[in-house]
Amino acid sequence: MMDRVLDAIAALHLLRPIWCLLLPVVAFIWWRVRRRQTAGEKPPTGIAPHLAEALTVGAGGARRIYAIDGVALALCLTILAAAGPTWSRVPNPLLAQTAPLVVALKVSESMQAPDVPPNRLERARFKILDLVNRRAGARTALIAYAGTAHRVAPLTDDPNILRAMLEALSPEVMPVPGDNATAALAFAREDLASSETPGAILFVLDALNSADAAAFAETDADADGPPVLFLQVAPEGDPGAALSQIPPDRVIRLTADDSDLAQIERAAESAYRAALLGDERLDWDDRGWMLGWLVVPLFLLWFRRGWTMRWALLLAAGLGAGGAAPARADPVDWFFTPDQQGMMAYRNKDFARAGELFLDPMWRAQAMFRAGQYPAAADVYARLDTAAAAFGEGMARTRNREYRPAIAAYERALELQPDFPEAAWNLEVTKAILDFVETAREQSDTGEEAGIGADDVVFDNEAQRGAETQKDYAQEEAQADFQTADQWMRSVDTDMGDFLRQRFLQENAAGEASE
Repeated sequence: MMDRVLDAIAALHLLRPIWCLLLPVVAFIWWRVRRRQTAGEKPPTGIAPHLAEALTVGAGGARRIYAIDGVALALCLTILAAAGPTWSRVPNPLLAQTAPLVVALKVSESMQAPDVPPNRLERARFKILDLVNRRAGARTALIAYAGTAHRVAPLTDDPNILRAMLEALSPEVMPVPGDNATAALAFAREDLASSETPGAILFVLDALNSADAAAFAETDADADGPPVLFLQVAPEGDPGAALSQIPPDRVIRLTADDSDLAQIERAAESAYRAALLGDERLDWDDRGWMLGWLVVPLFLLWFRRGWTMRWALLLAAGLGAGGAAPARADPVDWFFTPDQQGMMAYRNKDFARAGELFLDPMWRAQAMFRAGQYPAAADVYARLDTAAAAFGEGMARTRNREYRPAIAAYERALELQPDFPEAAWNLEVTKAILDFVETAREQSDTGEEAGIGADDVVFDNEAQRGAETQKDYAQEEAQADFQTADQWMRSVDTDMGDFLRQRFLQENAAGEASE
């Protein structure tokens, strides 16, 4: 909390400071009126003081507060509200409203030690999943490293993707044994460099190799680089020579409760706030409405006897001449626009209601996306002709497993904005997913395992990718249960560990060939 207050104070400024030129005018008027009012309270001349005091009503002391005081204060607050005080940026609806985090997990033989029950690797998995669940809506990427480092999952806010990948990670999946944290650090930096919002890097490990200490020392010296944190999954004791060289505030010990996760969240949020303040492409969030609410109680003082000022009646008459405002069923509508109400629901994580309230199409689609209404969100995005909208449509269709339309949406985003690293990365990942699914479908449709008998009919499969599709006469009665392509892709069940092992082997072989 204190970090947020200090950041807000450092960023505090006025969007329209020219309004402050009216403050001296208000101060001068207040001084003149108050001087005249206080002068009128002097005791009358020509009468003995004790008689004047006895004849004066309310002669218990001079008044300390006058009507002009409340008016001047209300005017000052109104002027400051019009000046546009602000201390934060308006987040981009297509970006997570918390800092992205890249998690680098050490997957080596040492992580299978049972000294942290059930073992270090299992405990690390649990902690990462708890962290992802706490960071609801934030994007998290996963990197696994041993002797080599590999990207397991790109930045995503879907915990189900990370859960499936985490459960499949083991030392048997890694192509080369060892401990190469430097390679994982390079991948993490690349992932954050492709994100529009800088974030943080978290290494989950039991110990750091001394050969990697130099790379992390350079990271600490780089003030503009992302902060690197370490969650040590090991018994209490000496953190090791390499981790001892890391600043103590960067090394977080594993705890039985969530205090270690709270430290990680604070570091990531601090990086996000700093990134927002430095992003000139984002608009400042005008907080003048807060001062406007402070003016409302001051108007209640005008109902006191003797405090009503004549010009206030003229002001009220002028406002009434504008005509009565249309009646609204919900009193909240008197004070907040639909977009403001939608933003309040969005920040309260009531995304379904936010999607109903928003009038702004981008925010409406984003709220629907966060509520899991992927077809509706894709439909709203598709109506907008911007690169950001095409990117959002691609994400919504990917979540709905509409891979081919998603690829078309990402390609559209790159046509509108060629320099769009997130769209290029998602396009590559979606193509890889589609290729993997269709390859698995081909292998199951060729009939290699079952064989094709004499009573089987073999159809050409020219309309779809793959080889041949077979149908047995004995299965004609099951045609009513035939699955569509999308239903089939949803039912594909492959061993994630085998998939990761093959992918890591191919990446390692490609890396050795390039060298």
